[in-house]
Amino acid sequence: MAKDNKITFFDLTHESGCTTSPFVWATKYALKHKGFDLDVVPGGFTGILDRTGGRSERLPVICDDGEYVLDSWLIAEYLDAKYPDRPTLIGDPSVKVLTQFLETWLWKTVVGPWARCFAVQYRDRCFPHDIQYITESRLRMWGKPMEELIVGREDVFPKVLPEMELLRGILREHKWLGGETPNYADYRALAVFLWAASIADTPPMTEDDPLRDWIDRGFDLYGGLGRIPGMSPLFGLKLREGDPEPFAKGPSLVAGLVKRNTGPASTAAETAHITGKGEKAPA
Repeated sequence: MAKDNKITFFDLTHESGCTTSPFVWATKYALKHKGFDLDVVPGGFTGILDRTGGRSERLPVICDDGEYVLDSWLIAEYLDAKYPDRPTLIGDPSVKVLTQFLETWLWKTVVGPWARCFAVQYRDRCFPHDIQYITESRLRMWGKPMEELIVGREDVFPKVLPEMELLRGILREHKWLGGETPNYADYRALAVFLWAASIADTPPMTEDDPLRDWIDRGFDLYGGLGRIPGMSPLFGLKLREGDPEPFAKGPSLVAGLVKRNTGPASTAAETAHITGKGEKAPA
């Protein structure tokens, strides 16, 4: 049982102090969701095995009154099982499956492209003693030096934005992925944007992106958990002529999929949009 309502949390940060791993971010939010205070053990990418007493070379890791738990998903499940009287993170096994699907989609559509776009900053914001590890390990992961990965990134940013329309469609209809209150699905998805804000040297999203409301509310949770010093702005991308539309500006099939049909009046706008009946005849 957590002593004095505090759990030891092994953080993974850049030199700025920003948490930088999506998995670690999700765990930080999970602990606060459960109402715990964090006894933070700071550090970067190297020396994790020493910091955890030889228990793990990867983070996140927590220690709950002497009991170590590794891996972000196992930590969330542990917290629900150990503290069922506190707010639930996952609730039902189906939530885990659907959240993993969502996260897999986000990693393919957002994390992969952005990781390459911000590769140089990801390295340069590290502690000096981590730079060699990051440089060599990411070269093996990506197959190219970081300076080559970022070439042409100004063409990548606008292409990523329309790919997030599925997430926008859901969050146009719901306050949180968890419904009226956030759950672990929100934290796993928010972790992608928290990670991006820890490394972005230029905003990857437009000022008016509809996801901004959910992202801002997420960053503000738990006393501004995502507003730590050193985070970079996510919003402010300037689109160029010829760039694709970043998000749907009117009725969309994404939003329509989650709306309830209560009769013709509820579907009239979408019907007019997809049939063209609402368009003006040419003069």
